[in-house]
Amino acid sequence: MFHPDGAYSGFAVDDLEAAHRFYADTLGLRVEVLAGSGFLTLHPRSGGRVLVYGKPHHEPASFTVLNFPVADVEAAVDDLRSRGVETKIYADADFPTDSRGIMREGGPLIAWFRDPAGNVLAVLEE
Repeated sequence: MFHPDGAYSGFAVDDLEAAHRFYADTLGLRVEVLAGSGFLTLHPRSGGRVLVYGKPHHEPASFTVLNFPVADVEAAVDDLRSRGVETKIYADADFPTDSRGIMREGGPLIAWFRDPAGNVLAVLEE
């Protein structure tokens, strides 16, 4: 019988090893390797999980696949940039962001960045 409890999302990458290094070492998430499956599971401290799987001929998502809620987007951007993560990924004509990649109009403060596969991630001030 179908039960919606415990649902979780997932997305594809082109290189599982690069994804593992980025999500574990750069972002500091707990990453579980599902032996023999070609899958990783990301375990955010807030709970839940996200499935990451390898896909031949991967094309990055053109939308945000994973949001990280933060109390202070400015501090989060500073931290990400200190880890070598580029947060200015959109041209101002697409999304009006400041020189650090923070969008300050039309909603909560948000800054986007990419994983090694080119998927779009975000820090979002809550």
